[in-house]
Amino acid sequence: MHPGPHLLKSSPSVEQHGHREANLVIDIAGLRPTIFRALRLCLETAVIPTVLLVTLMHTVGLLIALAAALGWCYLALAARWIAGRRLPGTMVLCVSMISSRALIALLTSSAFVYLLQPVLGSLCMALLFVGSALVGRPVTVRLARDFIAIPAHILNRRRVRRMFSQVALIWGVSRLADAGMNLGFMHFGLDAGLLSRALLSPLLTVLTVAICAFWGVRVLRRDGVRLRLGTAAI
Repeated sequence: MHPGPHLLKSSPSVEQHGHREANLVIDIAGLRPTIFRALRLCLETAVIPTVLLVTLMHTVGLLIALAAALGWCYLALAARWIAGRRLPGTMVLCVSMISSRALIALLTSSAFVYLLQPVLGSLCMALLFVGSALVGRPVTVRLARDFIAIPAHILNRRRVRRMFSQVALIWGVSRLADAGMNLGFMHFGLDAGLLSRALLSPLLTVLTVAICAFWGVRVLRRDGVRLRLGTAAI
């Protein structure tokens, strides 16, 4: 008994559907390397420059402290460039912001100005995140691709684009909270402001990353997109 014509016609569509499902996978080379890369970026662009600033400012003065923090950032960039490694957009953005802050602080000879600038920077970042989400071009897409290779056909899916816009809004709220927190600590003195910037701001960033990762995985699963760690998909 031969299959009916309607069964023969349905086979290509079934195969195409299976092919599309197989393509809805985001490969993550390894979770540990991804987390390590994120932590290393945080250390290179936030923690180490701040520690240098706090340590040297009370011993050798503001000028040398700012020069050391800035020198460290450019040394990290130069090391990556000489090694032929990719320069993450996140790192370039952070180093650019630190450079502008250090230059203004040097011109004004004020550590308070150096601490005030991140507050203004957080407000600008909040506007950037929220604005990019509202116009439908979330900057979180570029930031995510610094850590995970996301295929273009997945990025073009409506729900995925909406998810990145939602994540951008979350980051906008986080940056507003960061600005308020740092401004509040600065009222208790310079050291309190430096502590907030060096410790609490990175913790808030880690919390925001965790919330955004949870939300992103949740939305991707609902849209039929899988995350594959090595050989296992989740």
